[in-house]
Amino acid sequence: MDAYLKAGLDALGDGTRMAIFQKLSSGPIAVNELARMLPVSRPAVSQHLRVLKDAGLVMDTKAGTRRLYQLDPEGVARLRAHFDQMWTRAMSAFQAAAEQPLKQSSTGEKHGKHNRRSHRS
Repeated sequence: MDAYLKAGLDALGDGTRMAIFQKLSSGPIAVNELARMLPVSRPAVSQHLRVLKDAGLVMDTKAGTRRLYQLDPEGVARLRAHFDQMWTRAMSAFQAAAEQPLKQSSTGEKHGKHNRRSHRS
């Protein structure tokens, strides 16, 4: 697993950072606006944005006196590729398991059903 992918997954493991990441999926937002949307202080939002930026998931641009933060397309693509690959492997394993013939036990049981004989006295 590459370092940026691991850092990105670790960063999103925090609930506040995940909330910031989700809010940024709508488009660029300034720190002050993010702080108003979240139950944490502006300095805390800035710290979380720094972690997301260091992980390659967020980028910032200067717009006048404000800094706008947005998702970094390369970081998001890295995460998506990882999950696409995991999903493909999981679905292939599921398909292989589903296509295997059901195994019969040594007593001749088939499809998980037991041969039952009624015994009347």
